[in-house]
Amino acid sequence: MGLVKAKDARSMRREERMDKLKQLRDELMHERGLSAMGGAPADPGKIRALRKQIARLLTVDREEEG
Repeated sequence: MGLVKAKDARSMRREERMDKLKQLRDELMHERGLSAMGGAPADPGKIRALRKQIARLLTVDREEEG
């Protein structure tokens, strides 16, 4: 999982951002599934980090729309 910073997201084309967004959402769904099955997560802050990266990408996308 590569960290997506706002500066990096702004330099991406819209298609690249949407691809990265889909990848992050899939990874988030996978992590939530593992969490729901129980057991201790390998990286407890990963879900929060994924959510923040998704929010960053959506924010940049909405900034460029308007």
